[in-house]
Parts: sequence; C-alpha cells; structure tokens
Amino acid sequence: MSAKAERLHLRLDEQQKALLEAASAAAGDSVSTFVLKAATEAAADVLADRRAFLLDEASWRIFDEALQGPAQDVAGLRELLTGPTVLDPPAGGAAR
Repeated sequence: MSAKAERLHLRLDEQQKALLEAASAAAGDSVSTFVLKAATEAAADVLADRRAFLLDEASWRIFDEALQGPAQDVAGLRELLTGPTVLDPPAGGAAR
C-alpha cells in the first residue's frame, strides 16, 4: 500500500461523530480507516454506472438503433421474474 500524503478535513456534529466512532469500533477499524473505506466504496458505486466506452461511428449507429427499437421478449424471462423464488415460503406451508 502506498504512503498517504493527502488529507481531507470534515466538519460533523456530535451525533455524526458518535455514530462513526461506534461503527468503526464495531468494524474493528480506526475512524479514519472506516470513513476512508466507506467513502471510497460509495464513490466507486456512484461512478460504476458512468464508465465510458468508445465505439466507432458504425458501431455507435448499430448500438443506437438497438436502443431505439421495440423491446423484445426473452424466452422464460417473464416466468423467471414472476414465479416463486427460494425466498418464498413453500406452497401450503408456513414460513420458517
């Protein structure tokens, strides 16, 4: 791991500080480590859907046409999404 040279200063109220201290203690981390991990994970999640991909003009036209076209049924998908799951209680039985 590289040495850290940058600092980030935060202002927070007593309740926020207490919450961060309790959570970091529960995680077995220092407050700094806990906040850095949580903030880094949140930042990665926010940016995950904003990744860029490059297409040449012909590929872009094909991609755009596919997006503009009508939705298509995928065999079995409707049943998969509307049928019972392993999380549903068994038919005729009570939940465990």
